Amino acid sequence: MYQKLNLKNLILNFGPQHPAAHGVLRLIISLDGERIKYIDSHIGLLHRGTEKLIEYKNFIQALPYFDRLDYVSMMAQELCYSLAVENLLNLNIPFRSKVIRILYSEITRLLNHLLAVTTHALDIGALSPFLWAFEEREKLMEFYERVSGARLHSSYIRPGGVASDLPYGLLEDISIFILSFKYRINELQDILSNNRIWIQRLMDIGTISKKEALNFGFSGVMLRGSGCTWDLRIVENYDNYNLFKFNIPIGLNGDCFDRYLIRLEEMRESLNIIAQCLDFLNILAINKDFTFISEMDKLVPTPRTLMKFDMESLIHHFKLYTEGISLIAEEYYSLVEAPKGEFGIYLVSDNSNRPYRCRIKAPGFLHLQGLNNMSNSIYLADLVTIIGTQDLVFGEIDR
Repeated sequence: MYQKLNLKNLILNFGPQHPAAHGVLRLIISLDGERIKYIDSHIGLLHRGTEKLIEYKNFIQALPYFDRLDYVSMMAQELCYSLAVENLLNLNIPFRSKVIRILYSEITRLLNHLLAVTTHALDIGALSPFLWAFEEREKLMEFYERVSGARLHSSYIRPGGVASDLPYGLLEDISIFILSFKYRINELQDILSNNRIWIQRLMDIGTISKKEALNFGFSGVMLRGSGCTWDLRIVENYDNYNLFKFNIPIGLNGDCFDRYLIRLEEMRESLNIIAQCLDFLNILAINKDFTFISEMDKLVPTPRTLMKFDMESLIHHFKLYTEGISLIAEEYYSLVEAPKGEFGIYLVSDNSNRPYRCRIKAPGFLHLQGLNNMSNSIYLADLVTIIGTQDLVFGEIDR
């Protein structure tokens, strides 16, 4: 006689502190042998109540909180918040400041994708790309530092434009960088794209169809990897992105390998957009247009008002940074194509100098909800590959 065996799945804790989790992520995984049957994602371990903290600050003081959300894509989030405030104010900003914003949004995209691709490679076992990318990220963060004084939390893009004009010599240095960086992307592709281990670990892993990606609310690379041509830079056309010519790379199979290739192509397209920004800025310089922030004195201090040195301008400056600006009772949803996908801010004002309600939509939060669907019946080792391809940062997910 054979004894009847009672078999049950193994329950495994992944995280919350795990070298491949990209943050304080805890996954409760149900395993059948080495295959994943179900994943229960537990988040909130980093929760700081950012949205509530913003509601207790005035509209100007709230800006630095957005640097601390996705701390790899800082200026993209500053731009989203600035657009929300400007729309509530019905504020038109100078063309030069729009071009500077786009310039730094694409520099931010390079910063993000460099980290995403190379930490993903590090998870798989490739160390060299990670070291190469950090050398390039140092150069990009110097461009941050030269306009704001900070390498990460810059608070440079602000309602009304940007905090200061570009320093002398910066455009020439950015031009030199984009010429050399093309070869760095090729080096990354050479070491990874034809690597047998990299291909085996990424191809046909984490596959998600176009319909499933739309149903889960995916955006950015996660959506375009499944074959959907959707980019908010073109759809929403914020800050005059329609004046720039660039392509939208999309995938065919919706797997991890497609998403890796898209990030490489998006870096190339970002270089193309940066080159166009430099051309625009040179034309504006020839025309002696150096206006980088709105001229509405009562709302945003400008160098022209600050140089008056009279009592009225001093009062305006003091009241702006102590009381902030008061907006009429209205609501607005602002969204941008952040490097990780659609980053949105729902902002409500109520005739006061503070947001009545601030709700942040983080792309990584929705991508994480699709993790169980993407990981069904795969091997446990492949889970690390899928987490890497989602490009998760928990500052924005947990907020």
